[in-house]
Amino acid sequence: MKLAGLLVLTLSISLLAQTPTPENYSGMYTFLQDGEFVQVSVEDAGRVTGFVSRYGDTESDRSSFLDQFFKQGKLDADKLTFTTETVHGVWFEFTGTVARGEGKTPADEAYHVLKGSLTDHRTTADKKVTSKSSEVTFKSFPQDPQ
Repeated sequence: MKLAGLLVLTLSISLLAQTPTPENYSGMYTFLQDGEFVQVSVEDAGRVTGFVSRYGDTESDRSSFLDQFFKQGKLDADKLTFTTETVHGVWFEFTGTVARGEGKTPADEAYHVLKGSLTDHRTTADKKVTSKSSEVTFKSFPQDPQ
C-alpha cells in the first residue's frame, strides 16, 4: 500500500512538472504615438486591469499627459478586450488578441503583441459621440530579466 501511494505521488509530481504554465501577458506595450503606452495586468480568472497613458489632443489638454484607467478588461484564452474610463470626453475600446511576437526573449521588444481593433470614442461640444476604429499592433516593451 505504501508503494502504491508513493507511485501515485511520484506520477502526480511528474505530471505537474510537465504542465505548461500559461503565458504571462502582463506588461507595458506601445500605444498610438511614441512616448505613449498601455499597461496591462492580467489577474485571476482572466480579469484585466491597467491603463492607457497618452498625450492629450483636445484643445483643453493638448500635450498634457493623461492616464485613462481600464473600466473593464478581460482575457479569455488569447482574446483580449478592454475599455478605458472617459477623460476629457475621450475613451478607448480594444478588441483583439494577445500573442507571441518577434522578440526572442522577454528582454526583447515585441516579445508579446496586442493585435486588434482600437475604437477611439469622442464626445463633441454638442454632446454627440463620434467613433473611429483602426487596426493596431501594440508591442511589449523589453522586460528586465528576473
